[in-house]
Amino acid sequence: MGGDGERSRHHRQQEKEQELPREQREAIMLSLVKRKKDFKHMERVGGRWVNVLEGLELHEGVFSAAEQHRIVDCVLDFQQRGRRGLLRERTYSEPKKWMRGKGRVTIQFGCCYNYAKDNNGNLPGIMRDEEVDPMPPILKTMIKRMVAWHVLPPTCVPNSCIINIYDEDDCIPPHIDHHDFVRPFCTVSLLSQCNILFGTYIKVVSPGVFAAPTSIPLPVGSVLVLNGNGADVAKHCVPAVPTKRISITFRKMDGRKLPYRFIPDPELQNLRPLQYPLVPAPVNELVSSRAQPQPASTPLAQARPASTLPPRAEQVNVPREEQSSEGMKWTRDGPFSSEDFPPLGSLCSAGKSQQNKPHRPARR
Repeated sequence: MGGDGERSRHHRQQEKEQELPREQREAIMLSLVKRKKDFKHMERVGGRWVNVLEGLELHEGVFSAAEQHRIVDCVLDFQQRGRRGLLRERTYSEPKKWMRGKGRVTIQFGCCYNYAKDNNGNLPGIMRDEEVDPMPPILKTMIKRMVAWHVLPPTCVPNSCIINIYDEDDCIPPHIDHHDFVRPFCTVSLLSQCNILFGTYIKVVSPGVFAAPTSIPLPVGSVLVLNGNGADVAKHCVPAVPTKRISITFRKMDGRKLPYRFIPDPELQNLRPLQYPLVPAPVNELVSSRAQPQPASTPLAQARPASTLPPRAEQVNVPREEQSSEGMKWTRDGPFSSEDFPPLGSLCSAGKSQQNKPHRPARR
């Protein structure tokens, strides 16, 4: 009886939510976003103790489970198009996996970024004379959400993106993001949880295995914003992942480094965050009724506390279980529609945009 009563109450709750206007539904979801901005880890830098994680922010619940599913479907569609030669050559890269940690798929939109000095003598950074495909609608919708929901500032709206598709044992080695991109920038984590490691010195123990003084768990669907010391003093890396993972990194290019043929997207101009307070009294009551008891230990609570002593590097094991964000359990249907998130097999909203037309015929 108790179970039937609970299901009935939950059903009435869902009906009540569906009756709300879109603005109020969005206000509810915005109010449930979990934000952590007090990361701290002290290291000695230039003769003084510095919080090398200052400037990092972790936001959970920005994208619902249904929205994440649509994003992943589109990313896998991008991958299939890249394999068939339907994306511009520098947009899609899938090197052969010749050893552990080598072979990560990358898909670039907005600009072509060169990770290392190539055979033609091009240095790392944005390659201004190379063209890639423009930002697809689904990624622009994600950007609009993150600006509107106070994840990214309107002064730093991304105009480029790199998608990383990790298979088992793929990794990203220790690095600081190139200053051809301004700060802050952010990474959305999808499909499975992993740890991101930080430190001014990160030791490469073996392929895909790194020893770092501190780490932060990245729950499924979370958005990690990198700024300040967390972007420019500490290096970061992702060890070899135990299972498939997708990350989407959004960055704004330095105006002096824009590709020569780059055209600003009018959809990403003049974006503004939603203003507080957003939630009217009746919606506040609904939020309170939906509140779930918080577990004693969460992935965020496991982040290492500040240390006043010199840190000792240690190898960090990546958890193998998939975990989902607590803040996304009930937000199945967000403000994004199927037109905002094109179905599998479509790169453009409602099939109208032609911005991702093949640059050249498919390779035979």
